[in-house]
Amino acid sequence: MPDGHAPRARREPAEDGTGLGDAEAGLTVGRTAELVGVSVRTLHHWDALGLVCPSARTWAGYRLYGRADVARLQQVLVYRELGMSLERIGDLLDAPEADVAEQLRSQHDLLADRIARLQAMKSAVEQMMEVETMEKKLTPEQQAEVLGSNWNPEWHYEAEERWGATDEWAEAEGRKAQMGRSDWEQVKQEAEALEADLAAAKRRGVEPGSEEASALAERHRESIGQWFEVSRAKHVLIARGYTEDPRFREHYDTREAGLAAWLREVIEAEARAHGVDPETAEWE
Repeated sequence: MPDGHAPRARREPAEDGTGLGDAEAGLTVGRTAELVGVSVRTLHHWDALGLVCPSARTWAGYRLYGRADVARLQQVLVYRELGMSLERIGDLLDAPEADVAEQLRSQHDLLADRIARLQAMKSAVEQMMEVETMEKKLTPEQQAEVLGSNWNPEWHYEAEERWGATDEWAEAEGRKAQMGRSDWEQVKQEAEALEADLAAAKRRGVEPGSEEASALAERHRESIGQWFEVSRAKHVLIARGYTEDPRFREHYDTREAGLAAWLREVIEAEARAHGVDPETAEWE
């Protein structure tokens, strides 16, 4: 076949023009996309990857998805919701020893865990709403007053525009909503102490991967972890911004020349020591 797929069984299209024949004919790409809640473009992409391929075609060559195809699509959607890569999903679904019942149990457990996390986030947002009515939450401008001249309140709005729809943003905002001025002053003191220690270690020639550098990398990861859960893979991706974003680079390099690049090396070395390849790290 021109598209690289094995020949499909031919089905006669329905007279109503939907592309459906008898009950076994299957669903057109458009109807399937509507049914499972994804775009037609996504279905074409997954077909091209060999992840979920329509099992039949009409006499005119239109793709048709059967019951088994739709069931596989639903499995893909569950795994995608859990943050798995398409490659990993394909490996799971195509494993020769795959046990369907076991896969369903696993999906059920993973979804239960995600529901529990979402419930916790929902509670955090509700707390944030409650605190908001008490006017306890500091505005970005008030936060800047506490954090000092190194903090620009515009960064908050820029980050909200970019990350506002993510779980991490909701979790961080839920925590910030419960913080008063004294909490923010403590955040400032701890951040300044950490950056001072980082700069001192850089000046002393501490090597990335050393015991001292690893301890500093962990302190740095924990400092971000006060806002949301930070895996070592996430830490690596965040650290890229320290050298790629001129504002971050200037912030660190003002403390000590070359500190931004050194800190990124320290974080990447710590990640490698725990089995994370910085070159292939993913936000998970």
